[in-house]
Amino acid sequence: MNPDALAIAADLDQERKNGQVRSPLHGIPFLVKDNIASKDKLQTTAGSWALQGSIVPRDASVVNKLRKAGAVLMGKATLSEWADMRSNNYSEGYSGRGGQARSAYNLTVNPGGSSSGSAIAVSNNVVPFALGTETDGSVINPAERNAIVGIKPTVGLTSRAGVIPESTHQDTVGTFGKTVRDAVYALHAIYGVDSRDNYTSAQVSKTPHGGYVPYLSTASSLQGAKFGIPWASFWALADQEQLNILLDMVSMIQDAGATIVNGTELPYYKQVVSPDGWNWDYGTTRGYPNESEYTYVKVDFYNNIAAYLSELSNTNIRSLADIVQYNIDNDGTEGGTPGISPAFGSGQDGFLASLATGGIMDQTYWEALAFCQRTTREDGIDSALYANGAFLDALLVPPDVGQSYQIAAQAGYPVLTIPASVHSSSGMPFGLALIGTAFSEPTLIKYGSAIEDLMVCSDSMYQRAMTTPQWKGYLERNVPTANQCFGC
Repeated sequence: MNPDALAIAADLDQERKNGQVRSPLHGIPFLVKDNIASKDKLQTTAGSWALQGSIVPRDASVVNKLRKAGAVLMGKATLSEWADMRSNNYSEGYSGRGGQARSAYNLTVNPGGSSSGSAIAVSNNVVPFALGTETDGSVINPAERNAIVGIKPTVGLTSRAGVIPESTHQDTVGTFGKTVRDAVYALHAIYGVDSRDNYTSAQVSKTPHGGYVPYLSTASSLQGAKFGIPWASFWALADQEQLNILLDMVSMIQDAGATIVNGTELPYYKQVVSPDGWNWDYGTTRGYPNESEYTYVKVDFYNNIAAYLSELSNTNIRSLADIVQYNIDNDGTEGGTPGISPAFGSGQDGFLASLATGGIMDQTYWEALAFCQRTTREDGIDSALYANGAFLDALLVPPDVGQSYQIAAQAGYPVLTIPASVHSSSGMPFGLALIGTAFSEPTLIKYGSAIEDLMVCSDSMYQRAMTTPQWKGYLERNVPTANQCFGC
C-alpha cells in the first residue's frame, strides 16, 4: 500500500473544491500490477524478493499519465511471479512476496493470471480500476475468471516504458474495470505515443481524435453490426455449459439487430491452435520450434530484462543469470530448484530455457516470429474478419478457451472481454470476448459496451450483477491451486 495515498487524495480533493477537475479519474483510487514501476515509496518487484529494495529511475509512463489525470495510486497488486515467465509448472497467482492470490468465487482454483491481483482487487471492490500487463492472456484471462471487464490493447497503444518486460513483440499494458466504461476511462488516460517506447509510434494516425470514451454506446448500436463466430477455431473447444450460455447471448445480440456469421475461421487454425488448451510452445509440440511463440519470447526476455535491470539502482541484480542464481541461493522463498516450493513445481525452468538462448536472435527465432505473426495477422484474424469479402466488426470468442486470446497475443491485436456467467461446477466466472484487428479499440469499445448494455437492459442473467461469488473453499489454503495454467 502507498503510505502517501491519503495525503495525495486530500490534495486532489482540495483541487476539486477549488474548481479544478483534471479528468473523470480525479481522486479515483487504483492499483497497478507489481511489474509496473512507480517512483515513490512502493516496491516494484514482479513478486520476487530478488528486486526488493531496488530503486526505479522514474514512474512507468502509464503511471505518470494516471497521476496527471488525478488518479490516486493506492498500491501494487500481486501477480504470478515474474508474470509467469519463470516456470512452466507453477501455481497461477503465486509469488514469493505476495503469496497465493485467490479469487472470491473459488479460493481453491486458478484465479487467472498473471495479472491476478489487479483483477481480483477490482472484482472485490477494493478499487474501481486497475492496470495489468499481458504478453499472452494476462489481462483477458484474470478478467473473465473474476467477472469483470478487461481490455488488452493493441501492442503499441500503451507504453511499456517502466514495465518489467517479457517480450517486446507482445507486451502491452491493459485495464480492468467492473464495467466497460470504467475500463475505458483508464485506457483513455494511459494511451499515447511515448519516446521511451518506440512501438507506440505505430499508433500515429490510427487513434481517434477525441480518445476512446466517446465510443461508449448502448444496445441500439448493435443494429447493423456484423460479428463472426470462429466455431472450429475456438468455440468447439469450449465446454457444453459455457456454449449453451454464450450462444444464448449471441442469440440476444442477433435479436438486437446484429448479423452473426458462423464459421469465420482462421485459415491455419489446425496448425496454430492447440486442441489441448493454452500452449505457447505449441509449435515445438508439433515438432516445429521455428513455428513456436515460445521460441522468440524466451529470447526476448533474456534481452529485455537486461535492459530493464540496467536502469535500476540499489541492487546487484543485473541479468537473468543473476535472477536465476538468486532463486537458487534462496530456495526456501523462491523455489529455484524443482520440488522445493509447491508453487513452482518445475523450479525456474522458464528462466533456464531463456538463459540457454543467450539472447541470440538466430534464424529459428526470426522464422518463428514471422510464422506466428503471419498466421495470426493477415492469414489469421484479419482473414477471419473479412469472411469472404463481407468485413466483420469483430470476432466473438469464448475467452475461457485460452487459445483465443493466445492467437490475439501473437498478433498483437486487441481483445475486450465482458462478464457472462458463472460455471455451475467450479463456481468460477467466464466471459464473452471480442477480438479485432490492430488499433480497432474504438470498435471493440462500441460493441463491447453495447452488448453489456443489452444484457443489463434486458434484465438478463448474463451480466456482472448476476455473478455473486459464493466463496467456495474459503477455509482451504491449497498451494498450488487447481486447474493450472493459462497465461502470462
